Amino acid sequence: MTSQAADGPETVAASRRSKITPEREREFFDAVLEQIRECGYDSVSMDGVATSTRCSKSTLYRQWKTKPQFVAAALRGSRRVRFAGIDTGSLAEDLRQAARAAGAWSTSDTKLVQALGHAVTQDEELALALREALVEPEIAALQEILRRGVERGEIAADHPALEYIPAQMFGVLRARPVLEGKYAEPDYMVRFVEAAVLPALGLT
Repeated sequence: MTSQAADGPETVAASRRSKITPEREREFFDAVLEQIRECGYDSVSMDGVATSTRCSKSTLYRQWKTKPQFVAAALRGSRRVRFAGIDTGSLAEDLRQAARAAGAWSTSDTKLVQALGHAVTQDEELALALREALVEPEIAALQEILRRGVERGEIAADHPALEYIPAQMFGVLRARPVLEGKYAEPDYMVRFVEAAVLPALGLT
């Protein structure tokens, strides 16, 4: 049989990729990431996403062969740099602004990272997509903030605390839900920066 009804995922995936609009693709990506946040990675299926977005399952399989590939594409499609544009002329104030920004999106991103926790240890592409989407852009932007502080002479280029600032900032975002059962909201992040990050850098 060669009818579409008889086509399985592999057959459908091998066929010509259908054309979908960027808006429709964004809808698919938003749907799968939101379902992961709410239900966990293992509970999400291509069937479920197809139902919630009112499309056929074959449409999804034509674009992405497997659920991990679909989720990896959704992660990469959500890539953004929330620290972009932060440049107050002061390293201490830039870090406060970065803290506020990180706190504003911590709930959404932390839920996603937690929900993907085991899956990313089993799938290399998924792990890479997670780093590319939620980790590397923010670390690069944070390092740029620190670099400007060095250029302005606010801190020495060889200050031993510099390399640990990203780990401090992102570590507390991930750790607070585990330690206290609360997400690291903006006010908490600013207090953390003022109590731990700025003193480590010798700033007030």
